[in-house]
Amino acid sequence: MADPIKRLVQHLARLPGIGEKTATRLALHLVNGPKSHAREMAETLLEVVDKVRLCSVCQNLTEEDPCGMCSDHTRDTKSICVVASPADVVAIDRGGHYRGRYHILHGVLSPLDGIGPDDLRFTELIKRLQPSEEVEEIIVATSANVEGEATAMYVARLIKPLGIRVSRIASGIPVGGELEYSDQATIARAMGARTVM
Repeated sequence: MADPIKRLVQHLARLPGIGEKTATRLALHLVNGPKSHAREMAETLLEVVDKVRLCSVCQNLTEEDPCGMCSDHTRDTKSICVVASPADVVAIDRGGHYRGRYHILHGVLSPLDGIGPDDLRFTELIKRLQPSEEVEEIIVATSANVEGEATAMYVARLIKPLGIRVSRIASGIPVGGELEYSDQATIARAMGARTVM
C-alpha cells in the first residue's frame, strides 16, 4: 500500500471498535470512492475540531454555549442526571423519559488506568450546586460495571453533605453493560426505578 493509505489505516485503527482489518477496508473505500466524499468528510472533521467545544454548564459537546439542553427552559431544573459521556446523554434522552438537566463527567474513575477525580468534571458539578441553584436531586447514571459503580459512590460521597438527594438508576441496565448500548425499554425501567444512595 502507498504510504498515505498506510497512514490513513493507522489513524482509522485508533478509533474505538475499529481494528486493522476494518480500518483497511474503510481506507480503501475512501480511496476508491468519489473524491468529493473524502473531501466532505475531511472538511466536516475539521469543522468539528474547530467549532465543537464543551458547554460551560453541563460539559456536553456543543457548538453554542450554553448548549441547547441547558438553554431549554422546558427542562426540569430540579434534577441533574450525571453521566460518563455525551453518548450516555443521547441514550437517555432519546427515549424522552427524563426531562431534567445533565452533567457529563467525560469518563469514570479508573485507578488502574490512572483516571482519578481530578481528571473528571466533578469541580464543575459542584459549582452548579451552589445555594442559588434549585437542584433537589442528583441522579447518577453511570454504567453498571466496576468503574461506573466506583464513580457513582464517589458522586454520592461528594454530594450528600450538600443536603441534596442522590439516587442511582435501577438495575435495569445489565451488570457489566454499557449505558449507551442499552435499549429504550431498559433505560426507561432503570430511570423509573432509581433508588436513593
